[in-house]
Amino acid sequence: MRFGKNPQTGAEWSLTSWRAPNDPATGDYRQVLDTKGLPASVSWQGSVKKYSTGPWNGLWFSGIPEIGSYSKEFSVQVVVRPDEIAYVFNAAAGAPFSCLVLNQDGVLERQAWDQANGKWNVWMQSPRDFCDNYAMCGAFGLCNEDDAATQFCGCVDGFSPASPSQWSMRETSGGCRRNVPLECGNGTTTDGFIMLQGLKLPDTDNATVDMSATLEQCRARCLANCSCVAYAPANIRGGDSGCVMWKDDIVDVRYIDNGQDLYVRLAKSELVNEKRRDMAKIVLAVTVSLLALTSAGIYLVWICVLRGRGRHRNNYAHKKIHGFLSASDELDDEDLDLPFVCFGDIVSATNNFSEDNMLGQGGFGKVYKGMIDDNIEVAIKRLGKGSRQGAVEFRNEVVLIAKLQHRNLVRLLGYCIHGDEKLLIYEYLPNKSLDSFIFDAANKKVLDWATRFKIIKGVSRGLLYLHQDSRLTIIHRDLKSSNILLDTDMNPKISDFGMARIFGGNQQEANTNRVVGTYGYMSPEYAMDGIFSVKSDTYSFGVILLEIISGLKITVTRFTGFPNLLAYAWSLWQDGKAIDLVDSYLLETCSPAEALRCIHIGLLCVQDNPNSRPLMSSVVFMLENEFKPLSVPKQPVYFAQRYSEAQRTGENTSSSVNNMSVTVLEGR
Repeated sequence: MRFGKNPQTGAEWSLTSWRAPNDPATGDYRQVLDTKGLPASVSWQGSVKKYSTGPWNGLWFSGIPEIGSYSKEFSVQVVVRPDEIAYVFNAAAGAPFSCLVLNQDGVLERQAWDQANGKWNVWMQSPRDFCDNYAMCGAFGLCNEDDAATQFCGCVDGFSPASPSQWSMRETSGGCRRNVPLECGNGTTTDGFIMLQGLKLPDTDNATVDMSATLEQCRARCLANCSCVAYAPANIRGGDSGCVMWKDDIVDVRYIDNGQDLYVRLAKSELVNEKRRDMAKIVLAVTVSLLALTSAGIYLVWICVLRGRGRHRNNYAHKKIHGFLSASDELDDEDLDLPFVCFGDIVSATNNFSEDNMLGQGGFGKVYKGMIDDNIEVAIKRLGKGSRQGAVEFRNEVVLIAKLQHRNLVRLLGYCIHGDEKLLIYEYLPNKSLDSFIFDAANKKVLDWATRFKIIKGVSRGLLYLHQDSRLTIIHRDLKSSNILLDTDMNPKISDFGMARIFGGNQQEANTNRVVGTYGYMSPEYAMDGIFSVKSDTYSFGVILLEIISGLKITVTRFTGFPNLLAYAWSLWQDGKAIDLVDSYLLETCSPAEALRCIHIGLLCVQDNPNSRPLMSSVVFMLENEFKPLSVPKQPVYFAQRYSEAQRTGENTSSSVNNMSVTVLEGR
């Protein structure tokens, strides 16, 4: 496949989007190879540049370094000749068929043919997230996808927002300006450079390129040109070589894994300040390291004492828990690498499981607050004795959560097996669960719009990690508001993995005769047929999203004629009154555009057909990219309220709603 242009004739090989998936008329987007400066693949919507891959660096486009991960299956290169500048993509022998598609929303997709299932799968797509939007942080702005607290945008060191008031309103396209002007003129300068690492390089439309220069020559040339504001190596194949220099400003810069080095010009006084800040960081780092080493030493002493005191019990516990794990092929042979806590310490920590220490009660047991190891607060989950479901939950939570690490997943600190007792020790989260806020008339006032939006995005990222970014594919199967815990800063953490299932290899879905979950949050295909997949969790997320927006439970029936929250939300959406769904406590702090977009996304997630629901990667992208067009949702299936009553009794029930047979088994 070739993609580019002929400089001599002006002929161009590019992509144009369709108007709609079923309408091949010319759409709004074009994908072309921009040959100014260094070649880059660029998306345009009319005359507006929407996305750039970043310049070609000899190995890949600097904004998508993951291309290098697929070198065994596919080879990529940029060819530069008098009659052709082109991006060339070749498949190795045995690689799947692939194609490049620019869809109706302006998203560029590399699709690979799945021979076994007879369909095209999206292998890579761009833009991927908020920071991929072209020049979102303006001139000298730096986008950081992991820094939602600053709305992702910051300034290069030595620069500050050009309009602080606009930045406070999340309008960052105005970019940043220098704190101190450069000192350059009459052939002399005292300026210098700071090195920024791990970046997608700036747009090179305003850059000059010399592939024969060394990096040292590049630095000297930039200093000699008062208009030059930054430089970088043009080619990283086989080491840094070549020279690309930017004049006046730099735009479309972001942090990215396996990114490149960029040297930005600053005045001498700013460089001195940078050195002072660096020295302060070093002193702080050394101090923190010494404290950490001291703490680690104390911790190791404690571990040795604990192991010496309970080595026999620990070995016994490991043998016993591996007995629970015989059905878990993926993880049975792996070490738990999780501290075993003796039962006596837990009894002391919870004041003998005092009612005063109880935080709550779930389907499989009670949760207590405890104090261990020098007044460290923990939450201790005590599973019901002799419960078959409790053993399954214990197996899943110990082995599964111990191997998952994400800021939006609850952290498991230890476990205990003592006779029939099975206990799990978690980090203590003082704000308890999400449902205790959004459904409580007094507590819901604490969650303003910004906090609720942060919670929505945090839960979506946690689910994306489970589905795609961890080394396993995990289906939670019991996602609900009461299983979303909140830390001191109201950051959400997904909990309760007792019903979670692991998918291996290319597995897309599974079927079970034992449907477990919570009424209202279960997807139709799971509740009726026992079929579950990542799209089942997407459905549950959609329900939670609508609950967060409205402050209403999924089973709400106080609106005449509406069996539940989904029916109410859909009715308002159809009537063009979706904004009426927003919790009245949010009216003063709410961003109407964000709220309506969230409602729209929520309705997309709860569509009846799982194939119509978005993947969580798309949900995260839609939540963080306000400019991405959204498809039109289809009417969700409504479950009658009488099933809620049946599930509370734990009875197996079967009936009909909308000509569909609905079976709810072992409901909680």
